[in-house]
Amino acid sequence: MSQTTAEKIEELRQRREKAQTGDPQAIEKQHERGKKTARERIDLLLDPGSFVELDAFAVHRTAAFGMERRKPLGDGVVTGHGTIDGRPVCVFAQDFTIFGGSLGEVFAEKICKVMDLALRMGVPCIGINDSGGARIQEGVVSLGGYAEIFYRNVLSSGVIPQLSIIAGPCAGGAVYSPIMTDFIMMVKGSSQMFITGPDVIKTVTGEEVGFEELGGAMTHNSRSGVAHFATDSEEESFEQMRLLFSFLPSNNMEDPPYQAPEDDPERMDEALQTIVPDNPRKAYDMVSVIEAVVDDGFFFEVQPYWARNLVIGFARLDGNVVGVVANQPMQMAGTLDIDSSVKGARFVRFCDAFNIPLLTFVDVPGFMPGTQQEYGGIIRHGAKLLYAYCEATVPKLTVITRKAYGGAYDVMASKHIRADFNFAWPTAEIAVMGVDAAVRIIFRKELAEARDPQQRLAELINDYQSRFANPYVAAERGYIDAVIEPRETRPALIKALKIARTKRQSMPTRKHGNIPL
Repeated sequence: MSQTTAEKIEELRQRREKAQTGDPQAIEKQHERGKKTARERIDLLLDPGSFVELDAFAVHRTAAFGMERRKPLGDGVVTGHGTIDGRPVCVFAQDFTIFGGSLGEVFAEKICKVMDLALRMGVPCIGINDSGGARIQEGVVSLGGYAEIFYRNVLSSGVIPQLSIIAGPCAGGAVYSPIMTDFIMMVKGSSQMFITGPDVIKTVTGEEVGFEELGGAMTHNSRSGVAHFATDSEEESFEQMRLLFSFLPSNNMEDPPYQAPEDDPERMDEALQTIVPDNPRKAYDMVSVIEAVVDDGFFFEVQPYWARNLVIGFARLDGNVVGVVANQPMQMAGTLDIDSSVKGARFVRFCDAFNIPLLTFVDVPGFMPGTQQEYGGIIRHGAKLLYAYCEATVPKLTVITRKAYGGAYDVMASKHIRADFNFAWPTAEIAVMGVDAAVRIIFRKELAEARDPQQRLAELINDYQSRFANPYVAAERGYIDAVIEPRETRPALIKALKIARTKRQSMPTRKHGNIPL
């Protein structure tokens, strides 16, 4: 006897309830680990009531190893779309309570489907990762599923923002999808990323290492540079993700979100007048400079624990989003090394891909010397940052606060690599190298023959400093558009950005360049 319409509707309701409820015992175990379920995570991330689920009734298709006896609805991943601050977004959340969040054929198809939707609709895609890796029972089909996801990560790169939250284990091939997304957020104590786990490492290399030390949040935030943010809890991760989202456009055809400013565009901060010490060897905090210039003093720093000699992050100038790159004199005197070059290059390329103007603060004595850097490929890695700035066609604004020496001057958004507006403070020193080193090289013979080498050195240094260790030689040649008082930085940048926002620059036609990877 066929079902009545009422019975069919009741069956639908029961299926929905079953898909939503999950396994109570598995959910309890998840909570005991201090972790949220996939659905709880989506509810924390998205605007209340905005989530629309897709493929809730999907089940796996394998019959191997007794899998046919257990076919949970959803197959271990929750997918769909919703809104953050009213803006559409696609999302998937891996469900560790079902097969340990392991990826199989249908699991992968669901993720691919929502990634395709995000790309087609031009909306960001956020992935919440909590998975034991490939589903062994499905063999090569699982590996094929991962590759399908990776391919879509590449198709979406530079077209829509792709964001990842690591809320549990992320092992083996599973790590390659998050690393190809734009930003990765990890939770301290409960999330890990690694290619091979501690047991395999011990078997192959003999090394003994724990999960957290190998691939925990702080390992990847402070040592490897794989991740961009580390939070103390899952709740904080979702708050931070929503904040990050507020700076990003929905796709590469849109401008980043404008917020009507409350901060006066003509505001001048007197503290900037004395922030650069008279002693050139003394450090100061570049973040304080950034905060004194941007709207409401709010700077959202990215990768604050890694390569700390370079600061990157998002802020606003008169309501407009800018990507900030700055040397940090408090760390390694602000020199550029391998890690900071890579960190800056990737951020610059992200901003350029998504129409975010670049604001660069320069206080750089050069590239880090030494055999470790040379053997590690500082030439190749340093060129990544140079390439990224040269390639960027978004508005580029530069402020030289103090040192700008050697090739590092060129790299840090100089006029010669097509920055649009270059400003310098009176404290700026633009030169091939530091005064002391330059004098010792130029006047080597004279110093060797001097009756009092130290006195003559001091005289030559004073003369060289007055003639060359200033911004005016560069300003005379047009390499600097204006020398400004430090307190004038905010209004000068806002005026520059206002005219630069209509910038149109195209690069030669090509398939793609060959960045020195």
